[in-house]
Order: sequence, then structure tokens, then C-alpha cells
Amino acid sequence: MNAPKTAHPEPVEGLPFSLARQKGSAGLRQAQSKRRFFVSLCLCVSLLFPSTSLSAQSRLPEAEWANRQLPDPQQEAEAKTLMESLRCLVCQGQSIADSDADMAADMRAMVRRRIAAGEEPEDIRNWLVERYGRWVTYEPPFDAITWPLWLIPLLLLAIGGWLARSRFKRKSKEG
Repeated sequence: MNAPKTAHPEPVEGLPFSLARQKGSAGLRQAQSKRRFFVSLCLCVSLLFPSTSLSAQSRLPEAEWANRQLPDPQQEAEAKTLMESLRCLVCQGQSIADSDADMAADMRAMVRRRIAAGEEPEDIRNWLVERYGRWVTYEPPFDAITWPLWLIPLLLLAIGGWLARSRFKRKSKEG
């Protein structure tokens, strides 16, 4: 009449109750020792490589004109206008004038050097577009490849206007 009592081990944190039941106390100890080993391994690995973010910093010297303005204010204004219209290839959302990336610094220095040498900003832009593609500029030209960038927003606005107009007409007929 008395049912034999079976000892069910208490669940261990991180180990589901049903799994703890199946494995018994030996399984629980094994799971705990595996967890301790994994935590110890992670700690050792993190101690071996503490400066990965520091080693990612560039050790090269900064380009001469990267963060220094040109002596001629008119040339600097031309360079700044051009730099604000060029996209940073690393950051992808900032202009090279605003970016802190090393590549953006190199591009700023190149723009300033070429402006100081008397080259026209449009020639510099064309050279950069040839080298890095149309994506480098915030102002893509209207041509056979980029026409969707220019026409799709207008098409979406027209569709939105048509939908709004039909909605307002329906409301005025109902009311």
C-alpha cells in the first residue's frame, strides 16, 4: 500500500528540472563541473586577450592635412564644401568631414592637398567617383543606373496622394 519514495534531486540553476530528474545527482554534478569549466575557460581567454580593442587602433602617423585647415580661407571653404558632399567609405552614414575613421582622414588630406595644388573640386569629385564608385558621393547623378533613386520617391508620393484623394472623396460622399 505504501508506494516507494524516490529521491528527486532539487533542480540546479541553469539546468531544467526534468533534465535534473533524468540525470540524477551524478548528472547534476557533471553539469555543474562543465559549467565551471566553461566559465573558467572564458575567463582565461578574456585575460589572454585584454587589449584587442587597443590593438585595432592604427599606429600609422596621421596624414598631414587630415585635421589641419588650409592657410587660404577660400581654398579651405572649397575643400570643406567638397568634403561634406563625400560619403565616408567606412562609416557609411557620415561625410568625410564628420568621420573619425582613418580612411576619411586620408581622404580629407587628399582633398586638401589637391585643392591647395589648384585642382577644381569637381575634378577631385570625379576622380573619387572613378576610384570608389558613385556611392562615395551624396549627390548621385541622374542616369540609366540611378534613375530609380530619383523617380521612385516621386512615384510613391503620387500613389500616396491618389490614395488620400480617393479616401477623402469616399468620406465626403458618406458624410
